[in-house]
Formats: sequence, C-alpha cells, structure tokens
Amino acid sequence: MMRQVPYAFAVGSLMYAMLCIRPNICYSIGMVSRYQSNPRPKHWQALKHILKYLRRMRDYMLVYRCEDLIPIGYADLDIQSDLDFRKSTLGCVFTLGGGAISWRSIKQSCITDSTMEVEYVAACEAAKEAIWL
Repeated sequence: MMRQVPYAFAVGSLMYAMLCIRPNICYSIGMVSRYQSNPRPKHWQALKHILKYLRRMRDYMLVYRCEDLIPIGYADLDIQSDLDFRKSTLGCVFTLGGGAISWRSIKQSCITDSTMEVEYVAACEAAKEAIWL
C-alpha cells in the first residue's frame, strides 16, 4: 500500500522549502524524514498535515527590517525525543533585522545523562553556527 505513495519525493520537496524559506517546519521535517526507508500510513498522514499547514500559512513570509541590524541567536532542545536511542533534538535560529537568516534542527550525535549536559551541547551547536555566520 505505501509503495505507491510518493513519500520520499514529498519529504524531499518539503526539505527544499524548509532550507530556503520555511524555518518553522524544521523539526517536523526532521521527524518525518527518519522514516523514508519504511514509511507507515501514520507518517504519510503527518506529511499531509505539514502540507496543509503550509497551505494555510502561504501568505506569511519572512520580513527583514533595516532598523535593527544586530544578529540575535536562540537555541532550544527537546530532551531525549528519540526514545530508541535516547538522543535529543537541538534547534537554533539566528535573526537579523527581525527575520531568520540561519536555522538548524539536528538530532544530537551523543547520548547525554543530564539536562545540563544537553543544554551545554545545544549551546555549543549554536556557538558553532554563530562563528560560521
């Protein structure tokens, strides 16, 4: 049944939109992309939910103002969202002029034992992105 569904194509198309103009779907795309090799009907439903969300938000866009050109960074995490491997999902976004200029959402590469350690890893990832900018 799922073999006829263009799941990988849809995920790839949404990844392109996420990388170019839609930082708000980073986490969702990261979650659905984990199941490209063996998607289930519930994953296809989640993908359709993202598409419906984008259709509702099509008139919203990134807006850059020229009055405050100070880069600002934010980092957050979802502690151990991957229950199989006990890994957290980290995210960061940097804004300039009120609009996002860089964003990331990644699964942590190491297993951490404490909340403080996870926060430290998230801060390090955000710092790496800030240095790159």
